[in-house]
Formats: sequence, C-alpha cells, structure tokens
Amino acid sequence: MKPPASAGAAHRVRWGGHAGLVALIVLVGLVGAPQGGAAAPRPVVYVAPLHGMIDLGLAPFVDRVLREASAANAAAVVLDIDTFGGRVDAAVLIRDALLRARVPTVAFVNKRAISAGALIGLAAERIAMADGGTIGAATPVQAGAPGAAAAPTSEKTVSYVRKEFRATAESRGRPPELAEAMVDPDVVVAGLVEKGKLLTLTTSEALERGLADLRADSLEALLAALKLENAEVRHASVNWAEQLVRVFTHPVLSSVLMTIGVLGLIVEIRTPGFGVPGIVGVSSLAIFFWGHWLVRLAGWEELLLVTAGLVLIAVEIFVIPGFGIAGVLGIAALAGGLTLSVIGSGATVPVIIHAAGRVALALLAAAAGSLALLKLLPRLPYARALVLDTGLASQAGYASPPVSDQRWLGKQGTARTPLRPAGIADIDGARVDVVSDGEYVDEGAPLEVVSVEGNRIVVRRVRGERRKE
Repeated sequence: MKPPASAGAAHRVRWGGHAGLVALIVLVGLVGAPQGGAAAPRPVVYVAPLHGMIDLGLAPFVDRVLREASAANAAAVVLDIDTFGGRVDAAVLIRDALLRARVPTVAFVNKRAISAGALIGLAAERIAMADGGTIGAATPVQAGAPGAAAAPTSEKTVSYVRKEFRATAESRGRPPELAEAMVDPDVVVAGLVEKGKLLTLTTSEALERGLADLRADSLEALLAALKLENAEVRHASVNWAEQLVRVFTHPVLSSVLMTIGVLGLIVEIRTPGFGVPGIVGVSSLAIFFWGHWLVRLAGWEELLLVTAGLVLIAVEIFVIPGFGIAGVLGIAALAGGLTLSVIGSGATVPVIIHAAGRVALALLAAAAGSLALLKLLPRLPYARALVLDTGLASQAGYASPPVSDQRWLGKQGTARTPLRPAGIADIDGARVDVVSDGEYVDEGAPLEVVSVEGNRIVVRRVRGERRKE
C-alpha cells in the first residue's frame, strides 16, 4: 500500500506549499499596510505677513517664501495682507513673483489691501477677505518733501499702473474693469463708482462682484474653507538680510549712502595712500548697490556705469591735464548709474527727474562736504597725517622767501621741463623752480608768473601768443 501513501504525501506537500505562499502574501500585506490606521502626511501651508508699508525689502521676502514653499511641495501660500499701500515698483516685483509661482497662492485681506496691496491681492490665485475688509484705492501718487502732502502723478504713470492692474486681473480671471477703476477715477462702474471717484470694495461687494472668492474671519476659518484644517502651518518672517535690504533701500538712507560713498572717494583721491576715507567710501557704495541689487533695481549695467564714471574721473585727475571731456563723461556716467539704480520698472519722466534730483543733491552734498572736510582735516589730531599742512611758521624756524623772489612777479618765460604741476622754467635767462596753477604745461610752452606764495613761484600758461622778448 505504499503507492497510495506516497500520493497522499505528495498531496500534503502541494497543499503545504500553497499555504506557505498564502501566508507570505498576507505577511507582505500586513507589513505594507498603514500601521494602526495612520493617516497620510499632513499638507503644509506657508503664511507670509504683508503688514504696514509695501517697500522694496518685501519683494525678496515674498520670493524666498514662494521658493521654499515650492521646494516643500506646499499645499498653499497664504499672504496675510493688512496695508495702506507703498511703493508701486515693490508691488510690481511681488506681483510678478506671484504670477510665476509654482505653488497655489491665497491673498487673505485682513483687514485691508489698499493701493499697492490691492495689486498684490489681485496677483494671487484666490482672494479671501475678512468681514469688514476693504480693497482698492490704488491711484499712484508722487511723494513730496518731508512733511508735505503727496502730489498726483502724470497721466502716463496712471495709465501704466491701470494697465498693470487690468493685466493682473485678466490673468487671474477677475473683472478687469473693477481693477482699472481702482486706479483711474475716469473709469465708471455702474452701481459702484461714478466718474471722478476711485473704486474701493468692501468684503460683501468684492464677493458679489466676483473679485474675491471667499469670506474668512481668521486664518483657521480660511484653512477650513480651503479644506486644509489639518495642515501644518509654517509662519514665515523677514530674516535679518531682508530687513537690512528694507533699511538700505529707504530713499533717505540710500541718498545718505550715496553721499558718504562719493565723499569718501573724493577725500581719498585728495589725500596720500589708501586709508579710512577710501574704505568708508567703497563700503558705503557697496552697501548701496547690494541692497538695490537684491530688489532688482541695480544690475551689472548700473554697476559698470558707475565704475566707468569713477575711472574716467580718476583719469581726468591723474592722467589728463586740466578738466575736459573725460571729467564731464565721468560725472555723467556716475550720476546716470546711480539714478538708474534707484528707479524701478515703469518709471516715467517725472519719476526719473525726481530720482535724478536726489542723485544730484547727493553728489553736490558730497562735493561740498569734501571741501569742508579737507580744510578741517589738518586741524584734527588724528587726521594731520592724511593731509599735508603747508603752513611754515616763523616760530618753527622757517623764514620768508627772499625779497628778490618778488622780482619774478609778472615776468614771462618758457617751460624748460613739463610742469606736472612742478618743474623748471626759463625766466629772463635764469632757471627758476616753478609750479603751475593746477594745469599741466608742456615743455617749451610760454609762461607768466602770476603770484609768489611763500616759497612757491606760481606760473600760468600764456595762451594765444608767444611770450614777448
């Protein structure tokens, strides 16, 4: 009876193999299944506050938050907006960053998005407004003198900002006429705003007209409406570098940095060696360009233009005699580069003129300050080594030049060597050590003695005719 026994054994082996395979499948399923009914990973939401004035320092902050959120595969970025506005160019930079963002964006108007804040709100994919919120009133104005009221800008500026608002609204599927009416008082919206008035919408009006998407009185209510109530909320804040950018791009401080930078370089050129004035000047201009570089106002073009201006001015001082085309081009390049570094996109003629006036005032202040400082340096104990004090007091053992030197006054002669500015001249057949009045003089040029100052015989080139024998 062994064959039947053998068949039964084979049958048991086959069933044992099937049972082992089933057990293995069950085990793999148990290992791969979520343990204890664990939920999927929580979504991540970034919250970036935009409170107070909209300035250039907020642009790199928003751009950084959007990049971090995209890298973290965040479910949304919420911009918590509460502002009366600010700089249009800063709002345009933030608007551009929002339009190219690779992460869902929500503008939470809590409680107001006025002027530049309205443009930022329109650039987000969705707009949520708190009860009692407002959005609109975005006509551009030009800042006046400190303490003075802001003045209206030109029609060209209004037209540019109006089209920015319209294009932004169109890109997000919002009513473009409402966006235009926020900027231009000539735009009429029936039932909302008449001609001559700017449009500002309340929360209910914005929802009714399709400008806003939902109402939320708190961040928790907003997340619930977005079905993200269980999301991990990451609150972003301005870091130290972005805060410094906000400080260094302030119009007043940027003008001060320009003045100190140019002042330091002028004093450094007029004093021997390279010391504290040069370091302060270069550092001030570096800080100025660093801040404006980060907010995309200054680029390689502006930096090269300013550098070329400084090089041309140095060439004019040290290489080319007199003051001519190199000096004029140097000043123009320096002023042009600094002006372009403080104006943003869409700048109109009045804005450019205002920026050029700021730069011109900074350069004039630097020139006046350098003259005053060069006169003051010889009197300061720690600065006497920087400037040569040419006073020769008789108490120190110095004597006045011989009276006979006065006989050269008014005499004419010829330069025996180039005067740069010192050299030798032939006057009445005598070789005389002279110094020019600041102009480079070629060898053989006719000269005239214009003054005798201490131990210096100062001469000037005679133009238009050779000296009289």
